[in-house]
Amino acid sequence: MEKRYFFGVDVGTQGARIVLVDQLGELVASEAQKFELLDTFRQEQSPLIWWTKTMEMLSSLTAELPTWVDKSDICAISVTSTSGTIIPLDKQNRPIHDALMYSDPRSAAQGERCQEIAKRYVKHGYTGFNASSGISKMCWFVDTFPERVDDIALWIHASDYIVGQLSGNYHTTDYTNVLKSGYDLETLEWPSFVCEELGLKRSWLQDVVPSGTVVGTLLPHLATALGLGEIAVVVGMTDGCATQMASGAVKPGDWNTTIGTTLVIKGVTKKNVIDPSGTVYSHRHPEGYWMPGGASNTGADWITIDFSDDLESLTIAAEALIPTGELAWPLRQEGERYPIMAPQARGFMPEGISRELLFAANLEGVAFIERLAYEMIEALSGEHVRAVYSAGGGSNSDVWLAMRASILNVPVYKCKEASGAFGAAIMAASHTYYDSLIAAAAAMTTIEKEVLPNPRLQPMYAQQYQCFKNKLKDLNYI
Repeated sequence: MEKRYFFGVDVGTQGARIVLVDQLGELVASEAQKFELLDTFRQEQSPLIWWTKTMEMLSSLTAELPTWVDKSDICAISVTSTSGTIIPLDKQNRPIHDALMYSDPRSAAQGERCQEIAKRYVKHGYTGFNASSGISKMCWFVDTFPERVDDIALWIHASDYIVGQLSGNYHTTDYTNVLKSGYDLETLEWPSFVCEELGLKRSWLQDVVPSGTVVGTLLPHLATALGLGEIAVVVGMTDGCATQMASGAVKPGDWNTTIGTTLVIKGVTKKNVIDPSGTVYSHRHPEGYWMPGGASNTGADWITIDFSDDLESLTIAAEALIPTGELAWPLRQEGERYPIMAPQARGFMPEGISRELLFAANLEGVAFIERLAYEMIEALSGEHVRAVYSAGGGSNSDVWLAMRASILNVPVYKCKEASGAFGAAIMAASHTYYDSLIAAAAAMTTIEKEVLPNPRLQPMYAQQYQCFKNKLKDLNYI
């Protein structure tokens, strides 16, 4: 079989990664770089740093490819990055200000205003704007720097900047990036309130296409410098959606849970999932389906903070202690956003128990939040969760996988390679080598491990989960 290859680039908050994979999903090469960041990196970052590191990675990777890789067989490149991070460009496509990061809280007041106005105009689309939304940050910038407004020619998203640097096309973005910038994914247009009520100019807003669309080719001077041919540049994607692609959860009924610092759940449904509370929101699938989900403040950060020193021994101990019968919720910050919207929420843990038992109970607590999220999804969508594809650092624990399968009562699949960069590579292949995202994911993802619910654990966990829900009710969180 003739080989074809695809680049996937992931620009994260503190670093970037690039992979080169073939059309069957085999990893050929990878490269990673850390960013040198200021203390304010969660508010603002220089896009030039992202680009410099991306080019360093591309140069290093292409220079050290295995001898059996023919560079002329490299077909396409795509990019994933953080959702809600935006950059104002001038007429020469130069940033007039550093990127406003998704984690920048300064646009909270603008987020409330955007949400209030959007709810008057949008009946079935996304209106849950807040400080992490791109549209809120656009309004904040205009309010804060009125003297710079005339310099703005275009607002773009994080992955769009790298796509623009690669291809020269900064004016096109995809369905996933624009959700939090105000674009209506039902009508596939920028709604009138964005300009008429919020005062943003239509000329500042990008053209929007399905994820996986080819938007250009690698600029000639870059192709020459890297020794590459005329490879296609594919529109970018948000990191959560890219990880979902890499996990293999791309068909209706498929769901992905990524457990990293936070817990992110995304899936595929035939119909748009409408959540009046705004807790669940839906991206548009390239094939016309919907990709609902949400991001929790609960995740695995508590492991890094409190249990990393003896993680291996704690994991061995946990296997013998479950089900624990204890109620723990390792929420490390005040407030939860998904599957419950409770800004006053605080985590809880039992007192007077061993470190090993607390560790196991915390693992269960995250899985209970995951189950609550899926119950909410099923109630809103009327569709059934058939299986959960797992990604993130949390998927590396066999004990946690087994626990989650029994608590969720569905099979849990761990894919061989489930990173944002790998998801970007799948997007790069989806309409350059394959004819759809579903076809590309089917060919390029591999299930490394299948974990089924344990009949012995299921009834005990069903009872413990109900006690967990009752505890949340008693605390007025649900």
